[in-house]
Amino acid sequence: MICVIATVNIKEGKRDDYLAELRKIIPDVRREIGNIEYAPYIDFPSGFPVQPPIRRDTVTIVEKWESMDALKKHMTAPHMGPYRLATKEIVQAMQVQVLSQA
Repeated sequence: MICVIATVNIKEGKRDDYLAELRKIIPDVRREIGNIEYAPYIDFPSGFPVQPPIRRDTVTIVEKWESMDALKKHMTAPHMGPYRLATKEIVQAMQVQVLSQA
């Protein structure tokens, strides 16, 4: 299993706009062959002293895929192009961390 942690930095005040666009493609992503999980998360103020400051303009997408091949196919899935185009002016930066289960 492959796990992806995608950290998306959004332009200030545009997080809801970004989430609206992302939610449009979630059903399509969930239907992709090899997808196990695909969900957006936002920082939650836990009060734990080890938690860094809350990032109000960040969305973290947690993805799980059966294989690297499934993840690679996801990157070129037909619904990803329109999503990227729709979020192009909203996203400031993105970092992707790809993990395998230990």
